[in-house]
Amino acid sequence: MYGAVLILSLIVTGGVIAFIGDRLGTKIGKKRLSIFGLRPRHTSIIVTIFTGAFITTLTFAVLAATSENVRTALFGMDELKREMAERSEALAKTVDLLASAELEQEQTNSQLARSKDEMTELKKEQELLLSESEKLKEGNQKLLQVNDSLKAEAEKLAAQNKVIADENTALTEKNENLTKNNADLEQRAENLQAGLITMREGDIVIRANEVLASGVISGGRTKAEVETDFAAIANLASRNISARYGVNITDSDIWIYPPEYEAAVGEILKSKTDSVVRILAAGNLLRGEAVRSSLEVYPNSIIYQPGEFIIARAYTIKSNRANIYEEMLMDFLRQVNVEAVRRGILADPIKGSVGVMDSEEYYAILNGVRSLKGNIVLSAYAKHSTDALGPLELNIRWEKMDN
Repeated sequence: MYGAVLILSLIVTGGVIAFIGDRLGTKIGKKRLSIFGLRPRHTSIIVTIFTGAFITTLTFAVLAATSENVRTALFGMDELKREMAERSEALAKTVDLLASAELEQEQTNSQLARSKDEMTELKKEQELLLSESEKLKEGNQKLLQVNDSLKAEAEKLAAQNKVIADENTALTEKNENLTKNNADLEQRAENLQAGLITMREGDIVIRANEVLASGVISGGRTKAEVETDFAAIANLASRNISARYGVNITDSDIWIYPPEYEAAVGEILKSKTDSVVRILAAGNLLRGEAVRSSLEVYPNSIIYQPGEFIIARAYTIKSNRANIYEEMLMDFLRQVNVEAVRRGILADPIKGSVGVMDSEEYYAILNGVRSLKGNIVLSAYAKHSTDALGPLELNIRWEKMDN
């Protein structure tokens, strides 16, 4: 608004001055006035020139008085150019600084992005470390439990080591006894070798592997109790031999190899169940000799309950041969024997049998099956509760099958 008023004022002032100059020139021309001795026409031209110059001067004066920008344009242009140059230079530096700042900003942003990625990776690693830490805590807990178990095992081992040390002491004593026994065995071997010829021609009263006596020793007992039971079985063996062969045999005449005896006692002490003990002749023995024997130890259990089924076999009788029924019955008894041995009943080492049957019972069964022809089924059942020691007593049933 201020600029429009200034321009309007300059136009009006210039017009007034021009009008005054024109009127003054006209009057000078009409009155034929002369300035500086000039002709009126020339004087009119000079007045017109001075009027225009005055208008210009007045215009600049008004502009300079009313506008700082005009004063600056008229009198401070060089200073303005210098300032503009300085400002341009400063602007260029500012632009450079801005570009550098933008570059640094981009680098900072890039570093920030990398830092964010690194922070993400660090968080993942931190989570993994936390997970591993939890696992390590669990592992440490388990290790503590294992350590407690190992301490308990160590205490047990210490106790076992003491037992082993005591057993080593006992074994040392046994080794000394074995040394003495070896000398005795060497002497006995010499005696046996010297008596081989006599044995070939002498009176053999006991055959090798013949069962002299047998019995059951309960498990879970002390060593003294087990040795007492062994002595009872040995006494039974001496009584059996005396009764069977009419010779006078005492317990001291039944010789058992000491290491074999100790091993048998140790095996029974370790067992929590009952054991079957059999004393067998170690070889053919002559009348009047000390009885050399060996031991057998087996775990004992009930093999058959009373009335328990054992086996059944089918036979076909077509022939009229006189002994065909005897052959059938003997074959059936052999198969019963095989099955009983398979189930765990101890067989006689010489005969291989596990049962007993008197002649009266045998012929009663034989007479019963002789009345049958064609297809016959024989079945065997345990008569009593029978353990591994035996003997097995049988109930045998027979029946004819329909064709």
